[in-house]
Amino acid sequence: MQVPDHLVAEIIDGELITSPRPASPHAWASSALGQDLGPLSGRGGRPDRPGGWWIIDEPELHFAADVLVPDLAAWRHERMPRIPDAAFFTLVPDWVCEVISPSTGRIDRAGKMRIYEREGVRNLWIVDPLARTLEVYRFEDRRWIVAATHGGDEIVHAEPFVTLELALGNWWLESTDPPT
Repeated sequence: MQVPDHLVAEIIDGELITSPRPASPHAWASSALGQDLGPLSGRGGRPDRPGGWWIIDEPELHFAADVLVPDLAAWRHERMPRIPDAAFFTLVPDWVCEVISPSTGRIDRAGKMRIYEREGVRNLWIVDPLARTLEVYRFEDRRWIVAATHGGDEIVHAEPFVTLELALGNWWLESTDPPT
């Protein structure tokens, strides 16, 4: 199918879903989060970097008939020793992050979250840059468990990246006022 470049295309439960490219609060939160996770991403073996993860922006994930594009996803090196030279991934990530916006929140929370659960993604983050919140989910006993919720300018150690200190305030645009 031909989908214009300004749209993100996904197939969820057999339905083609297109979403606009993210607005600046969403794009900034995703970019800042990726930068903050940088010390964990990439090749391991360097004493000045903990490594151990491949963290990738907007990977295309193929699970049976579903095609999903999360904002960020990560695989532990033990499960994916190298990044395959492929247009998409079939190996289920260990961690997925969806940065929600008004146009994607329902899709991310209903359709995609259910598919991640079905496929056995171990950890899921939902980041809401307008509400300035981070929801941390853990897959346990075949369902999602809310492991933690954070917001505002908190400094957190969120699973599965507990070794890394994350300053949530860096993820929010100053011009984005939280809801009252």
